[in-house]
Amino acid sequence: MTLSLYNTLLRTKEAFAPIDRTHVKLYVCGPTVYDYAHIGNARTFSAFDLLARLLKHLYPKVTYARNITDVDDKIIERSNQSGEPIDSVTARTTAQFHADMDDLGLLRPDIEPRATRHIGDMIAMIEALIAKGFAYAAEGHALFNVPSMSDYGKLSRRSQDELIAGARVEVAPYKKSPADFVLWKPAKEGEPGWDSPWGKGRPGWHIECSAMTAAHLGQVFDIHGGGLDLIFPHHENEIAQSRCAHGTQVMANVWMHSGFLTIAGDKMSKSLGNFYTVRELLDEFPGEALRLAILSAHYRQPLDFTKDKVELSKKKLDRWYRLFKENSGVFNFANSAVLDKHDGKDLDPDFLNALCDDLNTPEAIKEIDRLVNEAYAENSSTTALALAMRKVKVAANLMGFLTQEPEAWFKWQPAGASGLDDAAVEQAIADRLAARKAKNFAEADRIRNDLAAQGIILEDGPKGTTWKRG
Repeated sequence: MTLSLYNTLLRTKEAFAPIDRTHVKLYVCGPTVYDYAHIGNARTFSAFDLLARLLKHLYPKVTYARNITDVDDKIIERSNQSGEPIDSVTARTTAQFHADMDDLGLLRPDIEPRATRHIGDMIAMIEALIAKGFAYAAEGHALFNVPSMSDYGKLSRRSQDELIAGARVEVAPYKKSPADFVLWKPAKEGEPGWDSPWGKGRPGWHIECSAMTAAHLGQVFDIHGGGLDLIFPHHENEIAQSRCAHGTQVMANVWMHSGFLTIAGDKMSKSLGNFYTVRELLDEFPGEALRLAILSAHYRQPLDFTKDKVELSKKKLDRWYRLFKENSGVFNFANSAVLDKHDGKDLDPDFLNALCDDLNTPEAIKEIDRLVNEAYAENSSTTALALAMRKVKVAANLMGFLTQEPEAWFKWQPAGASGLDDAAVEQAIADRLAARKAKNFAEADRIRNDLAAQGIILEDGPKGTTWKRG
């Protein structure tokens, strides 16, 4: 099976050729932890979570690193506004980020480096850049000298004038060129700072990722990912720092970027009232439904997000889960092993081909739908049905779907929803069973009708009574 990926650096889709087929290395720019993650963040991280899952199916070993930026102007600003200590801001928002991504079904990265734990690596890299003539110190700052790198701008493919205009960097008198960007800056009174050869200060944003990738993945690694908005200046500057510090031709062989997200055709903005945090949406929809809506568009294409799309995604997942609920005696959902990556006999080749074609998730989801339809139509034998259901489950699991028991899926309800909680429903079912045993069928019917009026549907079967929310 050949994996093809679109490489932003080359502007073409190509067969993926890892540096070491026994160990693939992937890095994705992670969150700056000062606030709740929004749906645009979720789109990027969901796309690269899927890539990591696919790589781990195809290769013996994969190291997926996604950093935490825990020193930044935005974090300092949030601390100053709220009065909450910086360490508290970053700890709280990091925990919230993890909870949100967990509920979306994202796997934790293999490595999650934090910027503040790599200050020494950053200082060493800046010293190397200065020693090689690619950077300089000025008034407590250390800056990268953009004109010193002859092919700066290869990733974004911008002219020198466009680079200067688009950089949005401060034009300061101590700069040799307007395009030069900060590697180290002085710390103001009350701000976090570390001792360095240039005085007490803190790193610039770009040097953080360069230092962390080198520390954990090496000077050159396989894939670097992030949102489309990071191509310039962040990724361009990462490449400049890393290549010049290490004397390499590339930083990463493949650069991948997820596309932009709009909300019902408009740019997401708090001023427009269409700004959605992941937590707000998770309070309203199951995590898998939100994940399916995000992955319904190809990761490189624009995604126009609406709540209607999430509703449709939930209905699709209802149908997928119902297959297993209605045939629980045929296929043991809980004990069915997730596909072993060394044994692909049960993973549908058309489904896998879709994912290997630059993560073509719309086509992959269509293939799961096809497998679900084939399973519903299977009536030749119990064994054939069980195999058809297994094909559905291993494909869905690879994409992060069908990860919970069908019973749990159908019992989900929005946060703060009125009505009975699970314990109250179970108690009502127990009361109904007791009434039936006492032959008080009128009371048993009353309980069933009362539950139905509150959206609770009972289903009596040979193994007892199950329920779901209607």
